[in-house]
Amino acid sequence: MTNCREQGSAARPSVSIIILNYNGARWLERCLGSLRSQTVFDRIEVIVADNASPDGSADVAARLMEGWGNGRVLRFDRNLGFCEGNNEAARTASGEYLFFLNNDTWLEPDCLAVLLEGVRREGVQVATPLMLNYEDSTIQSSGGAGFDLFGLMSLAPCEVGETRRVFVAGGCCYLIQEGLFRKLGGFDRAFFMYGDEYDLSWRIWIAGAEALLVPAARLHHRGAASVNPTGGGKVLEVRTSDSKRFYTNRNCLLLLLKNCQHLLLAMVPLQIALLCLEALAGLVMIRRWSFVKRAYIDAILACWGLRGHILAERRLLASVRQRSDWQMLSFFRCRLNRWEEVRNVLRNGPPKVTAG
Repeated sequence: MTNCREQGSAARPSVSIIILNYNGARWLERCLGSLRSQTVFDRIEVIVADNASPDGSADVAARLMEGWGNGRVLRFDRNLGFCEGNNEAARTASGEYLFFLNNDTWLEPDCLAVLLEGVRREGVQVATPLMLNYEDSTIQSSGGAGFDLFGLMSLAPCEVGETRRVFVAGGCCYLIQEGLFRKLGGFDRAFFMYGDEYDLSWRIWIAGAEALLVPAARLHHRGAASVNPTGGGKVLEVRTSDSKRFYTNRNCLLLLLKNCQHLLLAMVPLQIALLCLEALAGLVMIRRWSFVKRAYIDAILACWGLRGHILAERRLLASVRQRSDWQMLSFFRCRLNRWEEVRNVLRNGPPKVTAG
């Protein structure tokens, strides 16, 4: 890893913004431009961590941040994945808070100021802004409200409302106090990508902290930019890949096996049963056995292969646990996670799956 940095003020930044990038050259100009326009620009640090992008993203970021005393580019020599790439960047950060930001986002000018004011006023250590669609101000997500019967994240209603607690902060715009992030060990590198914000948020609540949605802080997010690029700033179809479904399915099982203390482990066999039903449905719709094998069978077997990691993580979490499964039951929601996917299919048509 090489580090190209311009020295700025010696004062500690209020927040270090970490943008993990892979082949995101098309999104960086608007994203970085919105950071330059922040009302608290003189109190932030910007780190673009590039996962060895072949599209020249690192050079684009360096050019866009030329002359910034508070911006730098980290160039990794290989693709570390979302989790370890962010962890590596966080190790070099100096801010009081860390703000993990996707490259396919842009922030309204007072977003960071309002977000920081919200966490300090409410006395919490984790927060997320309201997530709007990339090209307009319609609401995309208000974070995760809890988990459903199968242990999958149940989304919060898409509404503005008042500042309130959420179970899962937005993965594309995750603000966390630096000390808490380090105490919890950061993102779990075994996840590689997908489900990482769900896992981190569950650990945050276990450890006795809380997460906050600050609707007055507004951020625009494209979403699924790497696996579903068609449509530019708009998502026009339901598209995924064998690998995305593999990581998503494996990691949803992994986070339950890690984070559930005793009672909530009952969701594990229910989730496996759901995956078996989805595999059958996928075989009917996709008509490709390699998809079912990679996305479902391999995902379950890979989770079993991580049993040593799971046991180690359970021991670590036992040392910081302040909320039991009985207390975590307050986040149980009847709203099924998969209902959102069904709605997307009804709106945009059957899913298109890329092999590999």
